Amino acid sequence: MRKQFIMIMTDTQRLDMVSCYENAGISTPCLDALAREGVKFNKAYTVQPVCGPARSALFTGQYPCVNGSYANSLALGDNVKTIGQRLSDKGIATGYVGKWHLDGGDYFGLGVCPEGWDPDYWYDMRNYLDELSEEDRRKSRDSQTMYRESWPLEKTYAYRCSQRAIDYIRKHKDEDFFLVLSYDEPHDPSLCPEPFASMYEDFCLPKKENVWDTLEEKPPHQQAWSGPRRHQDRDALTIRMKELFGCNSFVDSEIGRVAGAAREILGDDFTLLYTSDHGDMAQSHCLYAKGPAAYEEIAHIPFILWGQGSGEIDTPVSHIDVAATVWDFFGFQKPMMLQGESLLPLVRNGKCPDRRDVFVEFGRYEIDHDGFGGWQPLRCIFDGRYKLVINLLSEDEFYDLEKDPGEMHNGICDEETASIRDDMMKRLLEHMNEIRDPFRGYWWEQRPWYTHAAAPSWDYTGFTRQREELDYEVPQLDYNTGLEPDSLVRRK
Repeated sequence: MRKQFIMIMTDTQRLDMVSCYENAGISTPCLDALAREGVKFNKAYTVQPVCGPARSALFTGQYPCVNGSYANSLALGDNVKTIGQRLSDKGIATGYVGKWHLDGGDYFGLGVCPEGWDPDYWYDMRNYLDELSEEDRRKSRDSQTMYRESWPLEKTYAYRCSQRAIDYIRKHKDEDFFLVLSYDEPHDPSLCPEPFASMYEDFCLPKKENVWDTLEEKPPHQQAWSGPRRHQDRDALTIRMKELFGCNSFVDSEIGRVAGAAREILGDDFTLLYTSDHGDMAQSHCLYAKGPAAYEEIAHIPFILWGQGSGEIDTPVSHIDVAATVWDFFGFQKPMMLQGESLLPLVRNGKCPDRRDVFVEFGRYEIDHDGFGGWQPLRCIFDGRYKLVINLLSEDEFYDLEKDPGEMHNGICDEETASIRDDMMKRLLEHMNEIRDPFRGYWWEQRPWYTHAAAPSWDYTGFTRQREELDYEVPQLDYNTGLEPDSLVRRK
């Protein structure tokens, strides 16, 4: 039986921009249909709310701090293998169409197909711009183009990506394959054709409670991020983002077109995964865009799996699990270097663990400029109810999402949840050790509220971890003996 997996992702699509999650008045009928027929994950989280690092986790199965792409414009490490490389080396056809953002180039990429993906279908944003005239390049980066003269469907990046994806499906219908379709839409400039361009002309996004959070008890770096927004009249505020919302409905229609073509070509014997890289603050907590925070608006993302049954799952899951899930789908034993876990047992067996931690991190937005606060190291753990955020250079946060879904009250020093907070801190520190976080060290636990911190030690935990990438590298050796170590994680 053929094994065919299609992964579709968008850029900057927060939960209330997908109406099957939160009906805020934004139309996404195609995604809603996938959710009705498939499995809707209600607590799915990005690994880092930045375009490139989010993709790095999705396509390597390693956390951004580990794979090297912990900021935009940082390429993956030379010894880091993508899921495309791993699968193609196992004889699976692999295609990638759309935004990549992992080659160390600028926003548009280098236009060069990386190892492991079919070069005949590679089409990043540099390739798209190269097809346009100089005049059209400028127009394609200006959201007002679609109002001045319209922007036809055939000129949009989403349409051209969809066409290539459909062609790939048709050409590979008799093979095992893994296809990624990565739209830039609805990310600005959010160009789209009518009727989408004018669909939200008079629409205002309903304001959530946390639009009135002016950050008095929140970390200082968030106050700097907010700037003058903290002092605006929040009652008078209207959230108008007509370009983003219009393009959001447009890309939904393109997803529906590709999903419909796949069913026509393949029948129902394939699997489709849809998600987005991160959300948008859109004035929640007086903040905009995305950045060094783990708030729901940017970290909590839509995630739908079609073709593996139906229903809803409330267990927390993460983008880090995607590569392991794809690997499991094709029947291969998971290598050590995939740091997530397959979601297929969770979907197929219906057994949800009592607790499943997911982790969010932040390093910096981009290496080429110092916007977005520059270096703002953050590590977060979320267990489905409680969220602990460690801001290494700022103040920390703790939220109870059951009692405070808007994350209005920072309970980092609350006595009644201190034991829960401290236990989560221990698990977060253990996670940083387990994944070989290169930025781990004694200073993460030296927080004024954390009473279990060990005394600062130059040796810290003393752990050493040898890589076990036996398919691609010779075994690493113990420094003291020159021999292969007895175990992969051990004390010195």
